[in-house]
Amino acid sequence: MTNLYTKRLNLRPITMNDCEQIFSCWASDKEVTKYLTWHAHKNIETTKNIVSNWISQYKNNNCYRWGIELKKTNNLIGMIDVVNHINNNPVIGYVLGKAYWNNGYMTEALKAVLDRLFCDGYSRILIEADEKNIGSNCVIRKNGFKFIKKETKQCSKLKTNIVTTNWYIKTR
Repeated sequence: MTNLYTKRLNLRPITMNDCEQIFSCWASDKEVTKYLTWHAHKNIETTKNIVSNWISQYKNNNCYRWGIELKKTNNLIGMIDVVNHINNNPVIGYVLGKAYWNNGYMTEALKAVLDRLFCDGYSRILIEADEKNIGSNCVIRKNGFKFIKKETKQCSKLKTNIVTTNWYIKTR
């Protein structure tokens, strides 16, 4: 797993030392997790268990998962990763701490990940966002994704509410 660098960000593997920052910056925030497929973490132990699982997945060559670190402060402000594959096409997911919204950080991180995935030979990349998540839909469009369909479904195995998501594709 190699680091990725942008003008303002370091994208790097997550470590167990990141658990407190992950928990306090975004994982415990109900507003941040509102449109995500998982509930806000109620305690740091939940975060530690999930991070431990993520770290074990780095052994897999197909694991694309980065913490998003602000260069000027070295603070971990979010994450971005490949959360699934559909017909061998990676599906990207991401999260950013609320204090860092509306600064272009996720747009910048997503561009770096797209460049890496295309460089690694992928020619089609997918992403979805709840249609009500205006910020995320903007980030996706700013990175040149094209809208392909709406889908109404159960949010996830963890969240049983019905949501409508916008699906997008970006091709090389």
